[in-house]
Amino acid sequence: MGFLPTTVKEMRALGWDYVDIVLFTGDAYIDHPSFGAAVVSRLFEAEGYRVAVVPQPNWRDDLRDFRKFGAPRLCFCVSAGAMDSMVNHYTANLRLRSNDAYTAGGVAGFRPDYTVTTYTKILKRLFPNVPVLIGGIEASLRRLTHYDYWQNRLLPSVLIESGADFLLYGMGERVVREVARAMRNGFNAKRLRAIRQVGFVADKAYVERLDRAIRLHSYEQCVADGKAFGENFVTIETQSNLLNAEAVLVEQTGEQYVVINPMNAALTTEELDAAFELPYMRAPHPRYKGRGDIPAWDMIRHSINIHRGCFGGCSFCTISAHQGKFISSRSESSILREVERVAAMPDFRGTITDIGGPSANMYRLGGKNQELCAKCRRPSCLHPKPCPNLNRDHAPLIDLYRKVRAVKGVKHAYIGSGIRYDLFENDGYLREVVVHHTSGRLKVAPEHTEDGVLSLMRKPSFALFEQLNGDFNRICRQNGLRYQLIPYFISSHPGCRETDMQQLSSKVLGRLHFTLEQVQDLTPTPMTLSSVMFYTGENPYTGKRVYVARSQEEKRRQKQYFFKKNVR
Repeated sequence: MGFLPTTVKEMRALGWDYVDIVLFTGDAYIDHPSFGAAVVSRLFEAEGYRVAVVPQPNWRDDLRDFRKFGAPRLCFCVSAGAMDSMVNHYTANLRLRSNDAYTAGGVAGFRPDYTVTTYTKILKRLFPNVPVLIGGIEASLRRLTHYDYWQNRLLPSVLIESGADFLLYGMGERVVREVARAMRNGFNAKRLRAIRQVGFVADKAYVERLDRAIRLHSYEQCVADGKAFGENFVTIETQSNLLNAEAVLVEQTGEQYVVINPMNAALTTEELDAAFELPYMRAPHPRYKGRGDIPAWDMIRHSINIHRGCFGGCSFCTISAHQGKFISSRSESSILREVERVAAMPDFRGTITDIGGPSANMYRLGGKNQELCAKCRRPSCLHPKPCPNLNRDHAPLIDLYRKVRAVKGVKHAYIGSGIRYDLFENDGYLREVVVHHTSGRLKVAPEHTEDGVLSLMRKPSFALFEQLNGDFNRICRQNGLRYQLIPYFISSHPGCRETDMQQLSSKVLGRLHFTLEQVQDLTPTPMTLSSVMFYTGENPYTGKRVYVARSQEEKRRQKQYFFKKNVR
């Protein structure tokens, strides 16, 4: 077992004279299941393929990084990394960031803007006859017409922009294996076109032969009419959140047609366990030795991911569009084996920094009656009110926490992921977390205080946070703990005016006496309801107009209320 090769020298040391697949990523190469490029490359390896990884290739020079392995036997794969490159590069007020958490030394400038498109265009120019498969968060959330905040306009599918042959969207644990098996006897485009969670560009004749196809408004129609773009979003979000999606989405751009096959059903526990059991080195590649720490690695090296998916459906969040609404949970045995591996790491000092996932407390939660879930069209299981069919029993999660605490070498096991307090049925889970799994600061995300804004965010009433705050303080007093509740808030969300920020400041800084540190001005990211409302000024579900703070000056004014004590 070892790292996959990143150079020709490393490839030859393995006794290889060719590779089947070369994977390019905008992140540093960290062979760990928290990083998508590592998961994808290990999944292909598990299917018997020779895989090379090229992390953060230089796109400014003579392109030797793109040429070094030559043409692979099957295909190139391209990912921007764990973040959309534009979110990675720019703040909400469009200023260039000075650091990059996914690069050695935290140094910025090691990936281009629109990484997927830039890398793919280079590869198609150098190797025009070699197929390119794109995936990861950037490609996944730009799979159809989307609003790009940084250019302030609608862009067509990344398939059109980049010229890639295929797009693998969403989580890769199943679709990558299916693609790998379809390529067993060589690259076969016809077979790949039949796989779920795959997108590609087709001609009119192909589209006319499709069964169960939903024709979206074309890219040109969306550009001409914001309502058409909004209607597309509602269809896309609905189809992404179905338990058993069957429809193919088709969107015309010029004379071409983007075809997006339906999403897979949620991963089984066995599939998720298998992906986490692949032979990861669980470390950055040795090439980074002496170049400084990689902040993203430092953050997760002693953490444990226990599930995929989120049914919260927050308007500004991309998780459901990428991971899906239905929860896939790992088995206890798989999680505990990983805890034991972490506890055996030479630098482990007894603290698991996080036991969580997209949300900390959705482990093994879901619909009680799956037949009802199959009929459901709600984008959120929690908004406007928790679904009565939703199982909110935290007992399996509490039991898991206790077993993690009992692993030899574990002194502390903290919860670093955000907790959904609108899932609580009583204070039993909160008490367990506060007493046993809080490092002194518990993070939660009320996001705002005003009901009009919260409704557009798909978040619960602020009164629920105030109840949580009271319960948290009571539990701390009863147990002699001097802990802090750390709330997270967003300014400039569609529907939010300065008067709403004044009210937030009065309630949070004044009446509740919080000092805010977890705050953010909204960045409208592709394929979110918030970005659609930001662009169109309308809620696509209701057709009602929505106020939007668009100028950087107004966004700055809204954000400053996080630091003003406007006491009543």
